[in-house]
Amino acid sequence: MAADNDPESEVFEITDFTTASEWERFVSRVEQVLNEWKLTENYVEKTSPEKGAYINGNWGEQSLDIHFADFKFYITHHFLKEDCKTENGKSEEDMLPLAMQDLLCMHNDFPPRAHCLVRWYGLREFVVISPGANCEAIISESKCNLLLSSVSMSLSNSGCQVPMFVQIQQKWRRIYAGECQGPGVRTDFEIVHLRKVPSQYNHLSGLLDIFKSKIGCNLLPLPPVDIAIRYTYILQDWQQSSWPQQPPDFDTLLGGEVGGVEFGNLPFGACEEPISELHLATTWPHLTEGIVVDNDVYSDLDPLQAPHWSVRVRTADNLQCLLGDFITEFFKLCCRKESAEEILGRGNAEEGGQENSDISSALSKLTEPAAQVPLSKLSVSSMVHNARRRIRRHRHVDESPLHIDMLNSILLYLFPDAAVEKSSDKEKTTQANSCRTSEQEKSPDDNLFLQLKSAPCDSLTYRLALCLCMVNYSYGGLAAVAHLWQEFVLELRYRWENNYLIYGLTGGPPDLRCCLLHQKFQMLNCCIERKRARDEARKAQEGNRERERKVSGGRASASTTRETPQGKSWDSWSDSEDEFFECLSDQGEMESSHSETGKDSSKLKADGRLHPYNNMTLLHSAELLYVPVTQEPAPMTEDQLEEQSEVLAKLGTSAEGTHLRARMQSACLLSDMESFKAANPGCVLEDFVRWYSPRDYVEEEVVDGNGSTVIRGELSARMKIPGNMWVEAWHTARVTPARRQKRLFDDTKEAEKVLHYLAMLKPGDLARHLLPCLLHAAIMKLKQEESVENIPSVEKSIQQAASQANKLLHSTNYDYKKLEDFINQLVTMETVIAEARSLKAKFAVNEEEDNGQAADELEKFVISLLEEPEVVVLGAGQARIGRIIHRLFINAQRAALLAPVDDDLEPAAESRKIPDFPPPAGREILLRTCVPRPAPYSKALPQRLFCVLMKDEFRLAGAFSADTSFF
Repeated sequence: MAADNDPESEVFEITDFTTASEWERFVSRVEQVLNEWKLTENYVEKTSPEKGAYINGNWGEQSLDIHFADFKFYITHHFLKEDCKTENGKSEEDMLPLAMQDLLCMHNDFPPRAHCLVRWYGLREFVVISPGANCEAIISESKCNLLLSSVSMSLSNSGCQVPMFVQIQQKWRRIYAGECQGPGVRTDFEIVHLRKVPSQYNHLSGLLDIFKSKIGCNLLPLPPVDIAIRYTYILQDWQQSSWPQQPPDFDTLLGGEVGGVEFGNLPFGACEEPISELHLATTWPHLTEGIVVDNDVYSDLDPLQAPHWSVRVRTADNLQCLLGDFITEFFKLCCRKESAEEILGRGNAEEGGQENSDISSALSKLTEPAAQVPLSKLSVSSMVHNARRRIRRHRHVDESPLHIDMLNSILLYLFPDAAVEKSSDKEKTTQANSCRTSEQEKSPDDNLFLQLKSAPCDSLTYRLALCLCMVNYSYGGLAAVAHLWQEFVLELRYRWENNYLIYGLTGGPPDLRCCLLHQKFQMLNCCIERKRARDEARKAQEGNRERERKVSGGRASASTTRETPQGKSWDSWSDSEDEFFECLSDQGEMESSHSETGKDSSKLKADGRLHPYNNMTLLHSAELLYVPVTQEPAPMTEDQLEEQSEVLAKLGTSAEGTHLRARMQSACLLSDMESFKAANPGCVLEDFVRWYSPRDYVEEEVVDGNGSTVIRGELSARMKIPGNMWVEAWHTARVTPARRQKRLFDDTKEAEKVLHYLAMLKPGDLARHLLPCLLHAAIMKLKQEESVENIPSVEKSIQQAASQANKLLHSTNYDYKKLEDFINQLVTMETVIAEARSLKAKFAVNEEEDNGQAADELEKFVISLLEEPEVVVLGAGQARIGRIIHRLFINAQRAALLAPVDDDLEPAAESRKIPDFPPPAGREILLRTCVPRPAPYSKALPQRLFCVLMKDEFRLAGAFSADTSFF
């Protein structure tokens, strides 16, 4: 008992009946969200929204997740962003909520792009509660009523005057029930949605009966009902105004007439009709009950008499465009990993072995110290061409991935100088290259290829990209690309072996601003130029010797015999690894120069002079200082520069590594010093610095012993640092003119490097190299086509695309996802241009050339159709544009009913039975009034009914207000 009497041992079970239910928590959460969004602070609008505010204004929305038990909802606040709100607490009780004012506003009926509740009720602010993703629809009546009561409770508790809706039934039906509360007033929003239009409500008079019965006003006579009507007609048949563009006939390219026009231009335009539908909306914005008659027997609503016309176009989905298809297919090629050998097959093993032995023997014989047979018979190109002939002998024509006629046509387009006679080939190639350089400097789009890191327009690289793109799309795909590339590389080797400059490349070193492939081509051209210059110098010198031999007789022939070492031809001697001379010098001069190096240098004979340098004299003699003939520095491509920088970086920071790095970087300096010594016998390092780096020679005025002012100079401080590389190089440099120095640039080795690099390139890698050129060509094509159509939005998009491509194509590794998005942007621009072209043809823009003003009006209208959701036709059916639209509908109606086409707008007597317009695809009728509800002595409040009548839809969206104080 003691334990039972202990108060701590007693346990009481307490039931708290004040615990909130799930419904109360949901209502509380909705109120909390309304307070967070500050929708409980009631503002009064100074003015009603201006005309067009719903179209041109900016709409905003904010959304949160809320839960009713374990059921998820989205609560979203939609609002028109405005800055003209002012708080006015004094008139708050007298003013209707903004939503009720909007119900009667006529300025923004039928907005083309807006939320469906904005279109049906004219609201500028509202809140929607809808089921969350993957949640079942609210179908049962009890659940709908529970949500509506929650909304009503939340609005009442918070004092929010913003209307709130809940989405019920299936989402595709777009059925919303809602409520708006104000001081002493309430508006209920209701929707009726049916599949078919009931026959008794298929006209204005029946809808007016519904509206009046729903209002239930006992006043007699009833206030007039304001009516706005909009009929929409759809045009889908374009038979009488055909799509203006025909796809190019690629089969004609095999007819033999293949040139720059076909291969040098990317195709452009849509492959199908880009405009699928034209929607004409005829509107009667302000009508009063009794003015217009529309019942089941008769209707006054003639579209030609409508005071307001507006047009919108619907474009085709997934439109196929030529330029976009070409670029997309080429972009897919970039992701391929197969090599050319895997694609084309390895061929006969025996033939391959024989071919490899031929080429390897040719290479070994080229590098032998002495050639026993003429070099022309041992060239790599001759071996390659022999192998090519054997391959073609065993390969059937139909097995070739690329048709032989097409291949020859493409190669002729890429190398048009191949058709020129070889005697004048060099001159014409040089002239073509120089002319093209001047044209590029004058071109306004010259800097575009620099932005995209591609290649100049009409260069070999640019034209190669266009050809490979067309071959990939139309003439065999990946295998044809590999075949063309093999033939292209063979042509380059042939030109290298035979000293023919490559057509379509500017002279000079590789341009590092261009793509790497273009740099490789330029490097090969540099090698050909150097080789040609060396061969021409050799021929000139041999000609001089021949003339000397004729003059001096046998003595000259004897001396000539001594000049060339036994067993060495010119090419093998000049290409040996020991010495690389720019031109041949006699052996006696070589020996004398080496023997006299240790003697007085002032007694040496000057060699390799260009011209005096600013009338300067040598410091230690009265001789003029001459600018020497120097070797040009070795040109390099960007990958070679990266490789060189990596090698220099790996040498480290040790003293030995630093010294070796300096020696590697001073090869050009040493060559220039030797040339300077040969051109200026008796010179010193100070003389060289005065010419080569004047800032490192410091001059100052000093007073000598006689009191006269003289100028005395000395080397700069950095030149006096112990171990300075310039001083070491000067002491190391020999007296050797440039023509007898070791070549800084080994054109033979560099050319073979380039050709090997090109031969080993996979088609996928080749496509990646040429992608900037193709995108460059695509942007140029878009610019060209846009300038014809003059579409401001496309012009702006092209400028933005060029700057975006600049970032994408200058990166080391391409971001393929971003590149794909970029290509899609180009396709979108092409689509818009194709749509503009189609619309201009339909509205006969070009046919109004005799009337410039009319043509400008039509062109502006077409551009507006593409850039705006809906375009107003000024003058409606009586204007020029209205008459054109009327004609389009007449032609479509007659074509549909197989009636003869009459160009005259006035139909003939026998065709009057054919209506000008088809039945309206959609009818929208808006009814508004302001009456007291529910009792005759209640406050007069706005009432609104929006009706949608379509072939398979009947919708009534009603907003009915009632007085909650005097009912």
